[in-house]
Amino acid sequence: MSNIDEPQMMALHVRIRGEVQGVFFRRWIQEEATKRGLRGWVRNRADGSVEAVFSGEMSVVRAMAKACYQGPPKAAVRQVIQIPGEFRPTDDDFGDAFKILPSL
Repeated sequence: MSNIDEPQMMALHVRIRGEVQGVFFRRWIQEEATKRGLRGWVRNRADGSVEAVFSGEMSVVRAMAKACYQGPPKAAVRQVIQIPGEFRPTDDDFGDAFKILPSL
């Protein structure tokens, strides 16, 4: 049984579309997620999108996903798509730092 005061944890897998590559979007996500205490990763995709997984307290993860609609100054975000399916990271999936993965 969990403590009612315990924050609810979640992971969210998103794909961000628009003018999101070549505008420091990955670095922006890494900095924002780190400031918010989230774990996870971000990477560019060959189709021009950016993919990310945010893991942490539910309200913080949701706020981060919402912030992705804005992104860094030179970005022009068209969509932030939540990828269906439950993503359950383990400690092996993420280190203590939010990281940028190689592009796919």
